[in-house]
Amino acid sequence: MPDRIQFQSPIGMVTVLVCRDAVSAAQISINTGKPHPAMTTNPVLCACRQQMGEYFAGQRKAFDLPLDWQSIRGFQREALLELLKTPYGEVRTYGEISRALGKPAAARAVGMALAKNPLPILIPCHRVVAASGHLTGFSAGDGLNSKAWLLQLEGHRVVTEKLA
Repeated sequence: MPDRIQFQSPIGMVTVLVCRDAVSAAQISINTGKPHPAMTTNPVLCACRQQMGEYFAGQRKAFDLPLDWQSIRGFQREALLELLKTPYGEVRTYGEISRALGKPAAARAVGMALAKNPLPILIPCHRVVAASGHLTGFSAGDGLNSKAWLLQLEGHRVVTEKLA
């Protein structure tokens, strides 16, 4: 059974799961209730909570955590690994990622792969926008409102669900 921890963030309740000494899931829900009290000595969970807290406070630009890739396969894995190359404060389009993968017609497939990202924030799918600059698809927290908040945290200006 995986170890887990919950904590409140500016975009919702974060639940982090660790299996095999690596982060296997980070779910963000809009539930603003109190986190389930969970004391943990798991060093990966403790580091994840600390690093995500630093990120949300604007004090961290990159994560240094082991990620569990066992359940992520095929094209989704390729797309998420490519996405990890997008640094803090930068955005890419679905088309740019598909071209980087050598599959220029696969922008929609990239979008579908990112929609199933089990590790939002840690694998920064919020840094991907439509070619028009519009914010599209974000399943964590409060959806596009959370995506806009994260992009603004990283220095972008967002107006009416579009990068300005």
